[in-house]
Amino acid sequence: MPLGAHMSTSGGIEQAIRRGRSIGCETIQLFVTNPNRWKAPPLQDEDLDRFRAAQTETGIEPIVAHDIYLINLGSPEKELWERSINAFQDELERCARLELPCLVMHPGSHMGSGDEACLRRIADALDILRERAPDVTVKILLETTAGQGTNVGYRFEHLAEIMALVQDKSWLGVCLDTCHVFGAGYELHTPEGYEETWRQFDEILGLGLLGCIHLNDSKGGLGCRLDRHEHIGKGQLGLEPFRLLLNDPRLHHLPMVLETPKGPDMKEDVQNLAVLRSLIAA
Repeated sequence: MPLGAHMSTSGGIEQAIRRGRSIGCETIQLFVTNPNRWKAPPLQDEDLDRFRAAQTETGIEPIVAHDIYLINLGSPEKELWERSINAFQDELERCARLELPCLVMHPGSHMGSGDEACLRRIADALDILRERAPDVTVKILLETTAGQGTNVGYRFEHLAEIMALVQDKSWLGVCLDTCHVFGAGYELHTPEGYEETWRQFDEILGLGLLGCIHLNDSKGGLGCRLDRHEHIGKGQLGLEPFRLLLNDPRLHHLPMVLETPKGPDMKEDVQNLAVLRSLIAA
C-alpha cells in the first residue's frame, strides 16, 4: 500500500508533491484551497502544468484531496448550508481540473438540530452537487468522525444512511480515520476488536466502499469522542492496530495517509513513516 502524509501547499499546490517526495511519501493528501477561507483564486493553466509535472517527476499517486474546515453540509442554518454547497462545488471542480481521484469530506455537524435531520441535509446537499456536476468523476469519500461536539459520522450507520438517501450512490465512498473510529468507540487495539470493527464495517457499508485510510494515533481513549491526533505508537491506540492494518491483505491497495502533528521541517512525518514501515511484515 502507498504510505504518505498530509502536505502543505504553501508556495504553490505542486509544492505539496515535492514536499511529500522529500520525506519519502508514496502518496499524499492536500487541500486544494486555503482550509480557513471560503474563497480562493481560480486555478490557472500554469498551476495545472506545474502540478502535473511534479506528479510525473515524483511518481506520487494517488493524490488525495480533503475539503476545507469551514464547510458544513449538515448545517441547519440555510445561509451556511448554501455557502457550504457552493464551496464544496468549487473544491470538486478544482479536484477535477487537477485530475485527482477523490475528495475526503467531514460529513457535517447538526448544531443542535439532531443527527437524523443533519444526515438528511447532507444527502440533499450531495444531490444538489451531483445535479450541478453530473460529469465529475471525482469520488467523494465520507470520513468517519469521532463524534466530537455535534459532528455526525461517528457510527458506520450514519454514513450508510447518507448513502441510502442520496440519488446517485456511485460517486460516494468512505475514508476511515483510525483516531476517529477509536474515539467513536470502535475497538482497534486488540486483534479481536480489530476484526469485529471490520466485520461491522463490511456488514454496514461494505469494504468495497473504502477509498482511503487516515493513520493517526489518539490522545483520547476508546469511546472518548475526542478528535485529538497523536504520533504513531505514542497515544492510546499504540502500535498493534497499525501493525494489523499494514499487514491486512484486504487493505493493501489503499492509500494510507498520516495526519499527525508536525512542525515546519516535517521530521515528525519522517519518524512516523519510519515507524509504520517497520511494522510491515517482510
